[in-house]
Amino acid sequence: MSSFPPTTIISKITPRGEIAAVTALKWLREMMLIREFELRCMQAYQDKKIGGFCHVYIGQEAVAVGTLAAIEASDPVVTAYRDHGHALARGMDPRHCMAEMFGRIGGCAKGKGGSMHMFDRANNLFGGHGIVGAQIPLGIGLAFATKYEDEVINGGTSKRVTLAYLGDGALNQGSVHEAKNLAGLFNLPVIIICENNGYSMGTAISRGTTMGHDIASKALGYGFEGVVMNGMDVLETYTAMKELVDRVRATSRPAFVDMRCYRYKGHSMSDPRKYRTREEEERYEADDPIGRLKAHLEGRNALTEDDFKAMQRDVRTQVRESVEWAEQSPPAPVSDLYRDVYRERWGPYTGSSDPEMLGGSENQAGFAATDPKADLL
Repeated sequence: MSSFPPTTIISKITPRGEIAAVTALKWLREMMLIREFELRCMQAYQDKKIGGFCHVYIGQEAVAVGTLAAIEASDPVVTAYRDHGHALARGMDPRHCMAEMFGRIGGCAKGKGGSMHMFDRANNLFGGHGIVGAQIPLGIGLAFATKYEDEVINGGTSKRVTLAYLGDGALNQGSVHEAKNLAGLFNLPVIIICENNGYSMGTAISRGTTMGHDIASKALGYGFEGVVMNGMDVLETYTAMKELVDRVRATSRPAFVDMRCYRYKGHSMSDPRKYRTREEEERYEADDPIGRLKAHLEGRNALTEDDFKAMQRDVRTQVRESVEWAEQSPPAPVSDLYRDVYRERWGPYTGSSDPEMLGGSENQAGFAATDPKADLL
């Protein structure tokens, strides 16, 4: 049983103000895009077009859309392996995202990363990461790098905020604690967002984590702010996050967010979900973040049922075309095993190039062998 029924999901930050209808409509479409993308990924996985692991984001769309809307394009983002939603919300073309799922050359990592490793340098998305909790030290490092560049190299003030996401199952990893300790010591501008969907794979958070009912309190031990947010309402998520982001940007101090949400599907495609009841799932599904935003916009006379259906058709067409595009993208050749190992050519390794979505240009050699007889280049 989940540790928190829907009625107890709260926000400890100022209630949301009025969001412009055009902005809310944009967020609605983004959430619908993520939902449809994930549904097609499930279908493709069942059809054996996607291999390996596949962790879908259905139910948590408001978290990625709301939090990423609260930061700037220059702010770094790093996340865990349930990462397709973050990639799409951050601006990745769904064609390249789907091609990566399919292991094709047109993917964001040229088909070498797959489901758990969406990476988009142009949008400052520094990857999804498959090792549980390993992305948090990377996120702390990104925050250190931006602060050092802004303050030491450029002689100004720290002006960027890093978002580092993790699931509640990563809370007890040692490297996560070490990273949070450094963030507190070095006054780093990072917000660690725990997408708390109540379960660590198949174990309720209260069974595996101390203070599972209030994990935001754990931030106090590291000397920084802990906040609880409602991740089932994109308007509330954005409003709370924007206030927190602005505060972290101004003070260059870290913060931790207990983002209360729920995943409608299993931990991965192989999860039978026997650890929770269908009644619990139906209770959360009745408060779906997409349906909630749709009702909000209808109440403001900013959306009609026909508008919604037209948006739905448009999204489905876009995702279907992304699947078709991904299927037409060729698999990486065997010779690519020797590509992208080193940036430049070295011995049997043939150097590297940008992925197709960044133009595919070759990385030029930047050094010369000290021994001209050595076959290094």
